[in-house]
Amino acid sequence: MQLLAEPEKRHWGYDLVKSTGIRSGALYPLLGRMYDECWLDDGWEDPTEIRESRPPRRYYTVTEYGLEQLGAIRGRAARDPKFVRAQFRPVVL
Repeated sequence: MQLLAEPEKRHWGYDLVKSTGIRSGALYPLLGRMYDECWLDDGWEDPTEIRESRPPRRYYTVTEYGLEQLGAIRGRAARDPKFVRAQFRPVVL
């Protein structure tokens, strides 16, 4: 839901790991597939704006197509009895 909650925002992989609880070994391949399917755009932090001694971070933004696809997944999950019955909200990046 993090990607849908603030679709205009830049999303950092590490922040998504922390906020969703998805292990990085599972999250980064998922982000890669979403990027390959044109659900996400990416970019790199401007190195001149980094105050700490670290490399630039990669960020992701949701595309219009990604919004449509993620919204459709969320809608199907909301109607799926196994999710409704368990009152479970699936994690949708």
